[in-house]
Amino acid sequence: MATESTPAPLSAPTVAAGVSGWEAFKNGWFYKYIFFPLGQIFGFILGAAVILTLLAYLLAFLIPEPRENINLAQQVSRQLPDMIIGGVSIGFVYAMIALGYTLVYGVLKFINFAHSEFFMVGSVVGFEVMQRISTSGEGVLSSWNPILLVIVLVIAGMLVSGTLAVVVERVAYRPLRGAPRLVPLISAIGVSFLLVDVVRAFAAITRNDFNLTYPISQVPFLQQRPEITLTPESAPLLQFWFDSANRDEIDIGLRMTSLIIIIAAILMLLILNWFVNGTKQGRGIRAVSQDMATAGLMGINANLMISLTFFLGGAFGGAAGVLYGMNVGTVTPFVGFIPGLTAFTAAVLGGIGNMTGALLGGLALGLIETYLNGLLVYFPVLGQRFTPVFTFSVLILVLLFRPAGILGQKVDEKV
Repeated sequence: MATESTPAPLSAPTVAAGVSGWEAFKNGWFYKYIFFPLGQIFGFILGAAVILTLLAYLLAFLIPEPRENINLAQQVSRQLPDMIIGGVSIGFVYAMIALGYTLVYGVLKFINFAHSEFFMVGSVVGFEVMQRISTSGEGVLSSWNPILLVIVLVIAGMLVSGTLAVVVERVAYRPLRGAPRLVPLISAIGVSFLLVDVVRAFAAITRNDFNLTYPISQVPFLQQRPEITLTPESAPLLQFWFDSANRDEIDIGLRMTSLIIIIAAILMLLILNWFVNGTKQGRGIRAVSQDMATAGLMGINANLMISLTFFLGGAFGGAAGVLYGMNVGTVTPFVGFIPGLTAFTAAVLGGIGNMTGALLGGLALGLIETYLNGLLVYFPVLGQRFTPVFTFSVLILVLLFRPAGILGQKVDEKV
């Protein structure tokens, strides 16, 4: 007589399917290029914001009244949303510039100090395109779809700055590739001064003015400031925040240009992550960064990959320049120095040569900068002019314990 087989436990297929489903999800395109990178970005923002907020309240506990009739904890609570939003927006700008430094360093192992001028050129290109649209006819600029306008400005800045970066690499860096590292570094500094003077001459001839103001006022959409009002009833978990701020409601305002920076930066970072890790050209760049000679023997055109790297870095710098110019309103031929220096600091802080480190360093420095600007104004002896002092002090402290940066790895020199 045939015996009936014992049925398997009902939970076994469910568990196996769950495990295989999760593994399939982790190995899928969506997880690698969208879900995981977004998780990193929001994780960095949340972690940095929480740490800095706790430090701000600790300072308020230690120094309750830095000035007469000024309650520091109350001021921190009232300014907290603006500090976080401002820090994230400028942090993304720093991250996009820092990616240019880290991409070039990852391939050629030298610092392209002319990269800050690619950022400057992008900001000037954005102004020129927007200004020429504005002067082409009355009301023409305001008739443009604002999202399309932003896309056109960003693409123009990326194309010009990316192409300029490729030309600079071909003319000023490639002939010096076999020279000691100090030689291309000096060349990069010379290119930086040259680009500043060329743009300054262009502005003097065409505009007779170095202060180039974006005609943002002609685009009402870009001047909007959406606000969200929170009350203890709508956000009961934030009761401590309302009590600390001594207010029954708190308005959270977000400038439209800041929102555009955040969205545009996230989209471009996701695209860059996909390009570098998921395409043939990206694998070529990574191969050249690991061993240029071996990559050449395997049929990879090293010069082409290096030019592509410079184009990507310059394009991201140009896009950051356009977004920065739209946010601050006015740019000059000298606008690249401070953001470029801060972005280089961000790249070193996160780990030079590490793309994720550049993102982390940019967001961290942006938030540190805005928190310091919000707090130091209440200390009469210090003030906001001391913000760079404390910002670079953070870099020094990190490098004392992590010489390769937060996410950097020590690489032994080849003998």
